[in-house]
Amino acid sequence: MAAAHTPRGSWRAAALGACEALGGSFAALSVWERGRGQLRVLVNAGERAEGEEEFPEAEAYPVHQFPEITEFLHERWAGGGEPDAWVETADGSVDGVPGAGRLYGGGYGRERVAALNRRGRGCCVVAPIVLHGRAWGELYVARRVGEPVFGRADADFATVLAAVVAAGISQTERLEEVRKLAFTDPLTGLANRRAVDVRLDEAVERHRAEGAVVSLVVCDLNGLKRVNDTHGHAVGDRLLERFGSVLSRCGAMLPGALAARLGGDEFCLLAVGPEVDDVVRVATELCERAAELELGDGVACGVASTGDPVGPVVSARRLFRLADAAQYRAKAARSTKPVVAGRDDEVIRLADSPPKPAHDRRHLRGNHP
Repeated sequence: MAAAHTPRGSWRAAALGACEALGGSFAALSVWERGRGQLRVLVNAGERAEGEEEFPEAEAYPVHQFPEITEFLHERWAGGGEPDAWVETADGSVDGVPGAGRLYGGGYGRERVAALNRRGRGCCVVAPIVLHGRAWGELYVARRVGEPVFGRADADFATVLAAVVAAGISQTERLEEVRKLAFTDPLTGLANRRAVDVRLDEAVERHRAEGAVVSLVVCDLNGLKRVNDTHGHAVGDRLLERFGSVLSRCGAMLPGALAARLGGDEFCLLAVGPEVDDVVRVATELCERAAELELGDGVACGVASTGDPVGPVVSARRLFRLADAAQYRAKAARSTKPVVAGRDDEVIRLADSPPKPAHDRRHLRGNHP
């Protein structure tokens, strides 16, 4: 889990590790979503049954369908110590696990028993996961039909494993929070310049290796200084937030696009895959929507794409300079539409000219490796 680079990788490592440690054939990690009253599956690992996805988008179960979970959440565990794991079998019988037998009396465990039979599994051990003193979810490990049923020692070991998984999840959440802070603009909630640098480098590598179309839209929010000077910086911040929302909505029209604030009044959209004409249409709509904002004077918008005749793009710096030059042209011409590199020869010449002195901030932005 510690070696994983993403939450999904961490979840998968936890499930596979528990599956191997307990001699199971399948394992799942689920989280309790309190607001929705459901247990949502994060990962299915090992031998998946038909219809089971490794990282399901919508596999969730109402907690009321699982009385043993409800009992754990509300009765059996009141925040003291680690809750015990339990065993369930496809035929509803358990041998040697204290208290587990009562899971099958009076309607207990019926949903899990049905699920075991439906998926061709003989037994499972379920270990509640507690994180920061609260019920977080569960670790579930199953064995095939015909294999030895989990016993008391397995349930005790599963309880220990659940505690180890909880520690791993806690570390994953801390690292994810650090990543979020490192790659997110705190005012708008969009990606920040660092995130764009990383994604753009990766995108250009994909373009060089696979020929993927990479498009960059760079825009400058007009009139922010006037708003700050006239109405105060709090109002200016609201304008930035509102434009950030407009940018995000427009970016959603391009699958997988990254919407970002580069800093100050400068924003961008990075798209990998969509055709350049689709990107230009979105950039045009972005200009139109920005012009409708109550404050400010719209945006100056420049587009550069490997799908247009802009010459070889062998580095992120090259594409960024092209988009920046196109935006510079749009601002100088007070254009209400995007200027597109490759469709305006002056943009290419401007991008390829020697950088201006350091006081020209526009040419400081293109210092990508």
